[in-house]
Amino acid sequence: MSAKDPIFPLGKLPNEHLQRLLDKYALTDERVIVGPKIGEDAAVIEAKDRYLVLKTDPITFVAEDIGWYVIQINANDLATRGARPQWFLSTLLLPEGKASPEAVEGIFAQIWQACKSLGISWVGGHTEITHGLDRPIVVGCMLGEVAKETLITTAGAEVGDDIVLTKGIAIEATSIIARERADLLRQRGYEEEFLARCRDFLYRPGISIAREAGMATEAASIHSMHDPTEGGLANGLFEMAWAAQVGISVDLPTILIYPETRILCQEFSLDPLGLIASGALLLTLSPEQTPALMERFRQEGIEASRIGRIMAQGDGIRAKDGNGERDLPYYERDEITKIFGD
Repeated sequence: MSAKDPIFPLGKLPNEHLQRLLDKYALTDERVIVGPKIGEDAAVIEAKDRYLVLKTDPITFVAEDIGWYVIQINANDLATRGARPQWFLSTLLLPEGKASPEAVEGIFAQIWQACKSLGISWVGGHTEITHGLDRPIVVGCMLGEVAKETLITTAGAEVGDDIVLTKGIAIEATSIIARERADLLRQRGYEEEFLARCRDFLYRPGISIAREAGMATEAASIHSMHDPTEGGLANGLFEMAWAAQVGISVDLPTILIYPETRILCQEFSLDPLGLIASGALLLTLSPEQTPALMERFRQEGIEASRIGRIMAQGDGIRAKDGNGERDLPYYERDEITKIFGD
């Protein structure tokens, strides 16, 4: 590598570079229904009378509760396909000098408990102690099935659809910040009750979207679903637009941001729109069906709001608030990376 070669920053590869690599190296066959594509949450493979849905995702930003975390993150992406997660494989990489028997068993117990709670079989994987790590890393691979007639993709969004958001944004980020910067926050005067509440965002309101995804498909004809993660809600909307080749208009005041999230964002100068956002679910559907969906969510105690509309691709990806309309920002790096430094 020469001194002039660019170095990618922390986070996902830039979309334009990733797309070039996918165009150059991705291999698919006639049984691949949904292959590697920016904005799509999971692969879909023909399996006779149904589809097999597959997803892999790592947990890298946190070490605490990592076993529980990896199940939820991977299960979420199957849920956005309308699929039920059924089988899980894990690759667990442990830091040299820190992998005590108790620590390893703790991660195994977390994975087991999370799989048990969702009815998932943990069917295999790999575990090793690895040089050069400062924290454990778990890479998950989740598989499930969906009936052909009920498959949902991100690319299914249609011009004129309402965009509905469940819960609020930056749920995952709120928990990460409170866990990873707890000592600094204590030094700055934050009380333990506040920090505990923020850490608990992992469970309440929670980063799982499987329950609301299932409710949505029961209550209405959903055209697309997407799980915004790195890059936050903003990048999730971009991914939805890219996958479906559409434009988007979003009404910023309708987006729920929890008070705890606002406080932490102000403390670290972070934009909540660009913060890792597992726990929120984006759905699109015909406006005529939105009232029934919103009523179902209300009955089940799930916060949800209509935040925008799917537009023609030429309309761009726009955001509105009391100051007018402008282009929605895209985040080359997730805002959460700012708390880890360069």
